[in-house]
Amino acid sequence: MSADYAGYCVVIPIYNHGSTIAATVDAVLAFDLSVIIVDDGSSEPTRVVLAELNARHQRVKLLTLVENSGKGAAVMTGLRHARSLGYSHAIQIDADGQHDSDDVPRLIEMSQQHPGQVVSGRPIYDESVPKSRLYGRYITHVWVWIETLSLALKDTMCGFRVYPLPAIELLLDTQRLGSRMDFDTEVLVKLYWQGVDTVFMPTRVTYPEDGLSHFDVVRDNIQVSRMHTRLFFGMLPRLPYLLWRRRSETSHVEETQHWSRMAERGSAWGIRMMLGLYNLFGRKVFSYFLKPVMGYYYLTSKTARSASKDYIAQLQRYDPGQGALSSFDHFLAFGEAMLDKLAAWSGKLSFYEVDIMTPLVRDEILAHVDRKEGLLLLGSHLGNIEVCRALSENHRGAVVNAVVFTEHAESFNNVLKKVNANSSVNLLPVSDIGPETIILLKQKVDAGEWVVIVGDRTSTTKASRMVWQSFLGKPAPFAQGPFILASLLACPVYLMFGLKQGERYQLSFERFADPLVLPRATRQQALSEAAARYAARLEHHCRQAPLQWFNFFDFWKLSNSKDD
Repeated sequence: MSADYAGYCVVIPIYNHGSTIAATVDAVLAFDLSVIIVDDGSSEPTRVVLAELNARHQRVKLLTLVENSGKGAAVMTGLRHARSLGYSHAIQIDADGQHDSDDVPRLIEMSQQHPGQVVSGRPIYDESVPKSRLYGRYITHVWVWIETLSLALKDTMCGFRVYPLPAIELLLDTQRLGSRMDFDTEVLVKLYWQGVDTVFMPTRVTYPEDGLSHFDVVRDNIQVSRMHTRLFFGMLPRLPYLLWRRRSETSHVEETQHWSRMAERGSAWGIRMMLGLYNLFGRKVFSYFLKPVMGYYYLTSKTARSASKDYIAQLQRYDPGQGALSSFDHFLAFGEAMLDKLAAWSGKLSFYEVDIMTPLVRDEILAHVDRKEGLLLLGSHLGNIEVCRALSENHRGAVVNAVVFTEHAESFNNVLKKVNANSSVNLLPVSDIGPETIILLKQKVDAGEWVVIVGDRTSTTKASRMVWQSFLGKPAPFAQGPFILASLLACPVYLMFGLKQGERYQLSFERFADPLVLPRATRQQALSEAAARYAARLEHHCRQAPLQWFNFFDFWKLSNSKDD
């Protein structure tokens, strides 16, 4: 046996895959590995093939289960036998030829780098994958993330993996695991509970045209549903440990990062999946998921939760008449706003569902658009400024360009275009208000387009680019950038707020400057005055809808990052 692979063996569960098992065995034997085949009660033709393989290869060990007991039972039998023979690790691979055996060396190499962890394949599918299988996996993904309170287990359904046998032995001696198709998922979740992480390696998975599947749609789906029920209730008593574990992994990073460097919670495929569910089931059904989903983020997002509580406490000190406000309700309000963003992005929030609180100013803005005179809308993270999209969709001459200080906007903009190719909103990611950004936005304004930027974010680079103004009774740093941009664009500037009252949105516009002038001789004073006027209006509207201000970081201080 190769010295590099000492301690490793292969476990192959099989049930009536007589036509493919020989090729699978030959492929792994090429790496000088011993193979344990566990026959899960196959019929006579497959038993004949297995007997021939066992007789022909000295490094093949055949174990036979008298009755078909399920894939999980066969794998557990093989793993226990491998441990009894003194192996430290066992590679699980399916007998049907779906897995790429050429990846076995990569799998072992990664396992040797992480000897105490599971190394699992993460499938890369070709066109042969059944769409029902592909889409059905996402349901299990979501349940697993809930059961672990983590996104660490990226795929629990791929049966191509390496187990550290001491950890498996402990798990099998202390926990009951599913014996059929539920095994692959349940074993990774319970190992995670046990403190054993899983490392993932991309691997190609194919589905042969004449492949034999033993997945029983009714029986196995019932078993999988029961498994997730068990795991969910098994997660509840482990909540303190799982929350502590997640907190210990993320708290240090979150506490030292500036908001602009924090990774977004979510991904492009997650946004597409949310939009798909929204379009398929509608707002009412989708909203049922809101409380558990936001509950998950509330429990696992230490920085955002702490910032929410601090904001509410500051608001109540400044305005005692606000009464009782809940941080969790703050998160729920954010979730509701996200549903409304979905509606706006997919074109389901119409112009007629939005109340324009300042129709004269609205008409004034649209008159600028009719004359092809661009303008700047100065928004905030209060409420939902995406409702302006309903206005722009109704008035086809308006093109909206939203400036965002984040590196994630490009991929999100691509998703937005795929969801609604006729969208008139473009997200423009920038790292700073520099000359290139100003030239780009000036071109758009000169073309008669709208530019939207928020004014309630701190600088992504320098503390010296702050203007400190009172907000809710406490000095807070407001970025100079939006106001400098407004002066350089030399166009009309309006404040915009979109607040939800009941089931409808109230979109208000306020004339701010036409244009905003920052004289060179008194530039700092003019900047301070502009920021003070903005902060006062933001504070006014914030007191009207306190749980709709969605700045989930400490707004009253800069971060601990030396770059600030």
